[in-house]
Amino acid sequence: MPSAQKPMRYGHTEGHTDVCFDDTGSCIVTCGSDGDVRIWENLDDDDPKSINVGEKAYSCALKNGRLITAISNNTVQVHTFPEGAPDGILTRFTTNANHVIFNGDGTKIAAGSSDFMIKVVEVSDSSKQKTFRGHDAPVLSLSFDPQDVYLASSSCDGSVRVWKIADQTCTTNWPLLQKCNDVINAKSICRLGWQPGSGKLLAIPVDRVVKLYRRETWDSQFDLSDAFITQPLNVVAWSPSGKYLAAGSVNGSIVVWNVETQECIERMKHEKNYSVCGLAWHPKYNQIAYTDTEGNLGLLEHIGDGKKPHDKAASAVTKDYNDLFDGEDDDYLNGDIEPQSSPKPGADEDDDDDIMPTSGHLRRTVVDDDDNSLDIGMIKANSNLLENKDDNDDQTGGFPALPPTSTQQPFYDGPMPTPKQKPFQSGSTPAHLMHRFMVWNSVGIIRCYNDEQDNAIDVEFHDTSIHHATHLPNSLNHTMADLSAEAILLACESTEDLASKLHCIHFGSWDANKEWTVDMPKDEDIEAICLGQGWAACATSALLVRVFTVGGVQKEIFSLPGPVVSMAGHGEQLMVIYHRGTGFDGDQCLGVQLMELGKKKKQILHGDPLSLTRRSYLVWVGFSAEGTPCYVDSEGIVRMLNRGLGNTWIPVCNMREHCKGKSDHYWVVGIHENPQQLRCIPCKGARFPPTLPRPAVAILSFKLPYCQVTTEKGQMEEQYWRSLVFHNHVDYLSKNGYELDENAKSQALKEQQELLMKLFALSCKLEREFRCMELADLMTQNVVNLAIKYASRSRRLNLAQRLSEMAIDKASELAAAEEEEEEEEDFQKHLNAGYSNSPTEWGQPPVRNVQQEQEMEDAEESDGSEEEEETPEVHKQKPNPFSKNVTSAEVPLPKSIVITSGSQGRVNPFKVSPNKKEPVVPSANVLDSMTKQSKKTSWASSQAANKQNPPVIKPLIPKPKSKQTLAASFFQPRTSTSSAKSVEEREEKAGNESQEVKVTAQKNTENRRPKTGFQMWLEENRAKILADNPDLDEAEVIKEGMSRFRVLSSEERMAWTEKAKGGTGNDLAEDKKRKRPAADDEDEVKNKQEQKSEDSNLPKKSKPLDQSTNVRLSAFAFKQS
Repeated sequence: MPSAQKPMRYGHTEGHTDVCFDDTGSCIVTCGSDGDVRIWENLDDDDPKSINVGEKAYSCALKNGRLITAISNNTVQVHTFPEGAPDGILTRFTTNANHVIFNGDGTKIAAGSSDFMIKVVEVSDSSKQKTFRGHDAPVLSLSFDPQDVYLASSSCDGSVRVWKIADQTCTTNWPLLQKCNDVINAKSICRLGWQPGSGKLLAIPVDRVVKLYRRETWDSQFDLSDAFITQPLNVVAWSPSGKYLAAGSVNGSIVVWNVETQECIERMKHEKNYSVCGLAWHPKYNQIAYTDTEGNLGLLEHIGDGKKPHDKAASAVTKDYNDLFDGEDDDYLNGDIEPQSSPKPGADEDDDDDIMPTSGHLRRTVVDDDDNSLDIGMIKANSNLLENKDDNDDQTGGFPALPPTSTQQPFYDGPMPTPKQKPFQSGSTPAHLMHRFMVWNSVGIIRCYNDEQDNAIDVEFHDTSIHHATHLPNSLNHTMADLSAEAILLACESTEDLASKLHCIHFGSWDANKEWTVDMPKDEDIEAICLGQGWAACATSALLVRVFTVGGVQKEIFSLPGPVVSMAGHGEQLMVIYHRGTGFDGDQCLGVQLMELGKKKKQILHGDPLSLTRRSYLVWVGFSAEGTPCYVDSEGIVRMLNRGLGNTWIPVCNMREHCKGKSDHYWVVGIHENPQQLRCIPCKGARFPPTLPRPAVAILSFKLPYCQVTTEKGQMEEQYWRSLVFHNHVDYLSKNGYELDENAKSQALKEQQELLMKLFALSCKLEREFRCMELADLMTQNVVNLAIKYASRSRRLNLAQRLSEMAIDKASELAAAEEEEEEEEDFQKHLNAGYSNSPTEWGQPPVRNVQQEQEMEDAEESDGSEEEEETPEVHKQKPNPFSKNVTSAEVPLPKSIVITSGSQGRVNPFKVSPNKKEPVVPSANVLDSMTKQSKKTSWASSQAANKQNPPVIKPLIPKPKSKQTLAASFFQPRTSTSSAKSVEEREEKAGNESQEVKVTAQKNTENRRPKTGFQMWLEENRAKILADNPDLDEAEVIKEGMSRFRVLSSEERMAWTEKAKGGTGNDLAEDKKRKRPAADDEDEVKNKQEQKSEDSNLPKKSKPLDQSTNVRLSAFAFKQS
């Protein structure tokens, strides 16, 4: 029975229409620009049911009782079918969707929109969405692979892409269509379709032919064409069996081919030659419903009857397919859902004809090289295969157990290469747009207008004092631009008769000729350009970077290892990003070169790999206003060069966190480090802003991706390191001879140290003393003193002791560093670095080591860690030399440890004796004093202001112990009784330190400090000792006194100590009153003593700790115990 064409029915107002069958083929569903969906029982239905879905309906799809429509309010909606009740919104775009389709089993829909996005959404849970980005213009149409592995799309940017649904990557990309800027201007809506069942071929209407591409190899198999077609084809649709392919053209021709034989079996002409924009096959019969752009519906019946040799076989296959796909084929019929069981021809994206990727159950298709080998047996076999696809997963490495055909090829199942990203200018929008930004940076904005009336360029400066706004003609069709405070740089690609040109307008020039142009050599195209201070550069297709002065003198040329992606310039720095190689599985493989083009030309980054987020590409590259290289990838991660960590890249912001919707983005226009600002334009549902209305710039804050930033600790760590990273530029600029604002630098340092101090206090509270030490290691020396004070007040004596050792280290390092600067040429300094840096001391034996050891041990004894004489070298309990000075101690406490006999061994130094008075601990928050920088940290403040380095003895022992209790503090009256050991130590020490002892002894009497038992004993027995040994000097007298005092029984020693305490108790109130002055006096003592020791040429000069602080704090050790 020959095919019949029924007269058409008027269905909708004029405009784009779409058509599909329901699952069983019992009715035809159409939608149109009147916003109605009509349900026709057949073509003769005089009263079709109508559902209004919106103002305009662009596309509809139907499956499993759900009707999906793309409507003019930019949403994709669901209605129940056939009732027509609204059932929610599946997804939204920023402009209208142009095409919606169901996948094979009706679980997912795909929608393509004019905002260049494609989304795949699960029907049951619309929150599960995948977005496919890559098209540079509105998406025209989509088609799901019947096996649900791939998605094909066509776009106004002229490309047809195949996407892998699982990982949202573009598998291949063919530039087949004519470019245009909107769907209404498109020559064809290019409704493409996969062959049902195996998905072996993908049919794409290109001009007047249908191109068929082979799945996996993505190469073109053959073209279907016919002389009957005189205008471009708009839409294709596969029969449910996959045997026939129908195509409709823009002048109303409909042609049907038998794909196997490639012969045309039907030709039909629209009665009024209107453009056919919707085609759908009936799921069971050989009928085609079609609609045109004037809103009419038509039907073709009995397609191919009389021309089909294998009637039975074909109907059997049709049945197989219907069973297999549950009659879902009407969706592809409607032309919206491209045949779900349509084969997908391949795409030869990277010319890898021999690479045939497959994954999952795709592997099951057998590739036949012979174009006409699609026989019914194979289709049947494939359909069975698909039905049992879960069972035979393990057959012979995933291949179907089919008799191999003669031309069968093995499949490539490895990772697929990623298409290389095209070169771009940072801060520009796509070149195919009629109105676009050529560049938007921190200097100004360059816009390009290219429409019927005008081809021109507008330049506008943020600061009009640099230059006034300018309007330039664009006769050469410049596509690239950059802007600096001294020039405008433009470049155009070559045409058949013109070379690629670089054009510079140097408005900062003082002479009259401000413009120059350079032609590139033949066949060399400029792909990226940038401006720096006094220079311009361009990268070309010949893998060269050419540098020019801003006045037009050609300078250096160097080769790039791969095709350029983008360039940026700032001051003397030039950064070039290029393709280092081919990326796989959606990753780009980029390299970065960073050069300095100043007087000393050097390369900083030598083509290091550029870190990008997985499956992302580069979208912006440039410098912060302060000159630090930065870049942004398509996932919204902003990275900055961390010069403080060997030129590594650190992520400083995730812009996706600031976006409200999934399809919203921020378009970067500038980065500032001080103040910390990321300047960008919010783009709703798009990657870039339109030129009109003028976009508003938003400011985002930076945040380093540290862990647990919701906690106080994480937050302060993040702030500290961010402050550090964002002030690296200060050192870089000062090295490169820029003038810097010292204020800002010291402000940053203060902020960092405050954060460290807060972290320190927090760790103290949490009793994490090791962590406190690690934090103190990051502090400057004067802040360490503050930390010592805090530790003492928090009664963390062990910590304070260790911190004091660290402070001595820091002081000596500082002093050493400064001396190195002063005495770089001093030969002896190098020889003698171990002991001393002053030439007079060269060759002196390191006497101080011994002394220091003893001083340290002495300090330990003062903390009341009583130890047996037999174990002098073991220090179990580190003292706290930083507690407050005894003079200023609020309560001169009685010794809390009573040693009953020397043989009793070690006694608990923290045991509280009943007569101990409660120590007075300041209740105010220690951190309060931090910002006030009270006199207590007098050294700290004077240190910061005057950068003085008072001398201190550099400890040379591997792990220096504290040196706080020098002879000065040694002679203060102790509240602790000395153990036998400590007396011994004192003796040895006194011998080595006669000088200091004398000074401090005098000083101490002046200061009216309370006396220790030993001192009182010594005063009484001095005459006796001198009588026995008339020739002893002062130090030896003390030494002799010590040895005699040690011989006394512990009871006698206690008696003396008690006597000493009795004398001092009355002074308590007075002590409290003069706590500060006493401490200051002691400063003098220390300084004099230090001066003295310096004269003796023994010590190495270095920075001491804040003596007043140390001395004041040292009282804590004694008080607590």
